[in-house]
Amino acid sequence: MKLYFSRNPNPRLAVAVARFLKTDIEFEFAEPMALGQSERYLPLNPNLLLPILERPGRTLWESDAIACWLSRHAGSNFWRTDDEEPEMIRWISWAKENFVKSCDEVHWERGTKLRYGIGKRDERMVEEGLRRFHKAAAILECELSDRLWLLGETISFADFRMATFLPFNDAARLPIEDYPAITRWADRLNGIEAWRDPFRGLDAPQLPLLPTE
Repeated sequence: MKLYFSRNPNPRLAVAVARFLKTDIEFEFAEPMALGQSERYLPLNPNLLLPILERPGRTLWESDAIACWLSRHAGSNFWRTDDEEPEMIRWISWAKENFVKSCDEVHWERGTKLRYGIGKRDERMVEEGLRRFHKAAAILECELSDRLWLLGETISFADFRMATFLPFNDAARLPIEDYPAITRWADRLNGIEAWRDPFRGLDAPQLPLLPTE
């Protein structure tokens, strides 16, 4: 098996899952949209996006699907298969439309656009993203105030998915510190090596530097 990845948020998430589960897998840094690379990767993912899991039979793309498969392959309940599965899926779904989405909106303006020269930061979009962030963070703060992880005492993929953009907060500068329960939860995640440094020992070129403002 081979996992094609980059250092961007969703590929990072997939690598973190694979390393957390101690999956016996090959990792390969990839740039499907680079000049001359599309022909190689189109058969693997018609979207030309990462991550991509190459496995016997068919390739698998999309981070959540890859995380599900890796967890099942490992015989782990990291991706819940018991009575907690609906709650886990609830949090994954909510995250992608609320907390993660708002983090992405701010990171896109303050990080991605500037790293890759896509355009100037739109402060109106930053403000809208921050408004959405505070609305979602208030809900998440309440939920995490009396538990270690989203599903209680044991970590699940929902925690990894919810935190997708937190490792990129040097660029996004979201006010995580305004939310003590979220801060404690993020610190617990950073205590997990596979989450804190998923690329350790891998050939993984750094992201382009942010321009000096």
